[in-house]
Amino acid sequence: MSKESGTNWKKLAKMKDEDIDLTEMPELDDAFFNQAELHVPPKQAVTMRLDADVLEWFREQGKGYQTRINRLLRAYMVSQQRRHS
Repeated sequence: MSKESGTNWKKLAKMKDEDIDLTEMPELDDAFFNQAELHVPPKQAVTMRLDADVLEWFREQGKGYQTRINRLLRAYMVSQQRRHS
């Protein structure tokens, strides 16, 4: 995150669920999830040249390395979109 959080995470972690004020943002209930739809952007196979050491590092992280690369690229894309909008 670019800004430090003002949340007291230790205090929050010690709180009981019923003590958390949800007036500004109520919890999502079953009705919400019964109507919710998951929209996943379609994937497209590409051929891409990566530095060998970069690719090896991601592969060493185990299964799902391509998904992790995609997530990093998406995070970068979103940050750039925010920066230029």
